[in-house]
Amino acid sequence: MLEPMLFLLTLLVIAFVAKNQSLIIAVLVLVVMKIAGFEAKTFSLLQGKGINWGVTVITIAVLAPIASGDIGFKDLSGAFKSPYAWIALISGMAVALLAKGGVTLLAEDPHITTALVLGTILAVSIFKGVAVGPLIGAGIAYAAMKIFDFIK
Repeated sequence: MLEPMLFLLTLLVIAFVAKNQSLIIAVLVLVVMKIAGFEAKTFSLLQGKGINWGVTVITIAVLAPIASGDIGFKDLSGAFKSPYAWIALISGMAVALLAKGGVTLLAEDPHITTALVLGTILAVSIFKGVAVGPLIGAGIAYAAMKIFDFIK
């Protein structure tokens, strides 16, 4: 009980220093759940399904401009006339494929999450990066590990 709480509180302090609102909220939710005694079944449920839920929420956010009418078929057809749009299309596909590997890695090797969160926190606090979550980091790590295994 003590070590997980100290770890979470350490992450909370780092999140405040880095001004990472997502991490602050996530840690606070977990601390409250732990204090309230919801940890037994809830944490395993979150670990097992949370990434898929998060991906669903992100997908809803990405599709919201279509639902609101801000993006329509005219925008879609016009986008393919620009070389930058093609670069964006390919980049979006690459990121989605990397993230797929990230889901696999996090499911198979959850302790990797600690290093990914630490890397994210360091990038946000030291280099003023943007915390997009560990999923794409896991995807990049997964791809790098596969390349490493192949070379080895």
